[in-house]
Amino acid sequence: MSRTAEGIGNAVADRADDWRTQRTDRQLRRHLDPADFATLRACGLPLMAVPVDQGGTWVDVATSTRALAGTLRHLAGADPSVALVSAMHPSVLGYWLASSEADDAWADQAASVFASAAAGDQWGTITSEPGSGGDIAKTKAVATRDHDLAPFLAGDRYRITGAKHFGSGSGVCTRMVTTAVPEGEDAPAVFVLDMAGRPWESGDHVEMVAEWDGMGMRATQSHALRLVGTPAVRMASTRPLDQVSGAAMPFIEALFVAVVLGVLDEAVATAKAQIRDKADSLRPYEQVEWTKAERDHWLAVQAHDGALRAIESGDPVAAAHAALRAKQSVAELAEQTLLRLGRVLGGGTFSQRSPFSHWLEDVRALGFLRPPWALADDALFLTSL
Repeated sequence: MSRTAEGIGNAVADRADDWRTQRTDRQLRRHLDPADFATLRACGLPLMAVPVDQGGTWVDVATSTRALAGTLRHLAGADPSVALVSAMHPSVLGYWLASSEADDAWADQAASVFASAAAGDQWGTITSEPGSGGDIAKTKAVATRDHDLAPFLAGDRYRITGAKHFGSGSGVCTRMVTTAVPEGEDAPAVFVLDMAGRPWESGDHVEMVAEWDGMGMRATQSHALRLVGTPAVRMASTRPLDQVSGAAMPFIEALFVAVVLGVLDEAVATAKAQIRDKADSLRPYEQVEWTKAERDHWLAVQAHDGALRAIESGDPVAAAHAALRAKQSVAELAEQTLLRLGRVLGGGTFSQRSPFSHWLEDVRALGFLRPPWALADDALFLTSL
């Protein structure tokens, strides 16, 4: 039976409504539940990043980004950690979805990648490295060619060794994208890691360095790992890393912003229901803070919509600049809005028993997602002129 983006979005929204009733439990979780991702696969969510001719709903970046972002936004209102890991899946597939390369090696690999996603493989990323400042080009990981590796995707086979962290979805993802410098070369390249069935306690080419204990998105399992000869396939692109990542960047940013905006939507709606019941007793300061919170939420929504419209225009420079502006703006607006809501609702929000304390830490995550603050501002300055 064929799927449509609208039908998948509706199915995910229905599941999100069910998960909202489990909010307290979900906000206290420290680990992902594989059953959640099985549910999302049954809804068809991974197919939103698979081209139509391979059984999915994806048309192109300009056509398909808005529907996918909207679906993730609904999901984030119910479970931010699951939504962020779910956003990583289409984000890394965006390296292939956003590419215009047409040679046979690229076409074969892209077909292999999308077939993997259509078959139910969960994709993610573990590119950041300690000391890199979030710059995926500053990798010290080394990729060594190994022709004898059993193929799991089309492409040249390697083994990668190096320290990595912020691997969101570790233990859930079977394919993870990373960067490394191939032996005998100077420039970094993109690779896909085979992470299927590699528990860290077994030492099967992956070692746990530190379990994720982050304050925000606390159940994303964004572990720090060490790759030890981990099987990998090199991306078949002939372009430099900055061109590969740059083409996909507006799409990726739109998805990250959608996740945080979904959290913000939920927080504002929940606060509004509580404030409405005591509106007559609000002090002038509280009235002003609520008005500013509602205004900032509206601005965040407009920023995201502006980025989506720029992506839909087909102008890559306008899309890149708008997406980065939206990311930075929503990161600031979301954190500011949650702080204002706490001032209006009172000290009870400063507790793990309150959903608002969790939401505040969740929205703070956006500023640190790739590219983090400093790199994003560098790119904003360059694209502004």
